[in-house]
Amino acid sequence: MDGIDFRLNHSTADDIAAHLAACDADFVAPLSRRTRVADYAAKLARLTERFEAWAGEELAGLVAAYCNEPEKRTAFISSVSVAPNWRGAGIGDRLIESCLGHAAALGFVRVELRVATANAAALRLYARHGFRPCGQEGEEITMLRELSPPDERDGKP
Repeated sequence: MDGIDFRLNHSTADDIAAHLAACDADFVAPLSRRTRVADYAAKLARLTERFEAWAGEELAGLVAAYCNEPEKRTAFISSVSVAPNWRGAGIGDRLIESCLGHAAALGFVRVELRVATANAAALRLYARHGFRPCGQEGEEITMLRELSPPDERDGKP
């Protein structure tokens, strides 16, 4: 992935809003139909761990996860997106892997997310990373990935 710099929590709310706007049509349904993108971006910047792929000054990929309730032992991925001109480069895979490793290192034992049943590409991405369906409400599937306890990871985060 030449030209891509992977970072943690570098983005601002404005960076996130611009990125989400560029990816808007790829969400099922478009994100802008479900929420005010600027407000959602500010919430992600304030409350989530953000796994980011940067191409120069462009936020090319983003995974935002709530890792803020350790007593529940479940992290929650709220958003996964890769800018259209960077798709197919493995960015989404790398960001998901980073998120899973980070959550495990913080002591979380599972990661959950929700995805539209019609989002075949996202369903394939999550299945590749060990997420399994565990429920469905309307047009959304809840998926869960169990993480290895620290003593089963041979000291690897």
